[in-house]
Amino acid sequence: MTDVIRRLIDLFERVPNDLIAVLARLGIGAIFLRSGLLKLDGWDSGLTLALFESEYRLPFLPPELAAPLAMGAELTLPFLLFAGLATRFAALGLFGMTLVIQVFVYPNAFDTHAVWAVALLFLIRNGAGRLSLDWALSAWTRRQRAAV
Repeated sequence: MTDVIRRLIDLFERVPNDLIAVLARLGIGAIFLRSGLLKLDGWDSGLTLALFESEYRLPFLPPELAAPLAMGAELTLPFLLFAGLATRFAALGLFGMTLVIQVFVYPNAFDTHAVWAVALLFLIRNGAGRLSLDWALSAWTRRQRAAV
C-alpha cells in the first residue's frame, strides 16, 4: 500500500509549475476581468459608483476615486497576467485588492478570497513560468548580457 501511495505522490510531484502558473494566471485573471467588465458596463448608468457609495464602501478612499481605480486595475492587470508580463507585480496589485475586499467589503467571504489569494501568492512567489512574456524577456536579456 505504501508503494502505491509513494508512486501517486511521485506522480503528483511531476505536475509542472509552468502548468500551474498558466492555470493560475488565466483563472484569477478571468475573475478580475469579469468584475472589471461589469463595472464598465454599469459606469454610464451610475450603477458602479452607486455600488461604491453603498455596498463597496471603503474607509480610506472616496467612492469617486475608488470606483475608477478598481475598474482600471480590473481591466488592465488581468491582461498582464494573461500575457505573463510583469506577472509578479500584476499579481501583487490584485492580491492587494483581494485583501481590501476581504477586510473592508466582504469579510464573510474568506473561502472565496483565500482561493484567490493562493493563486496570486503562487504567482508572486514563482512568477509566470516558461509560457510567458516574462520568461521570454528574461531569456532575451540573458542572451544580450552574454553577448556583451
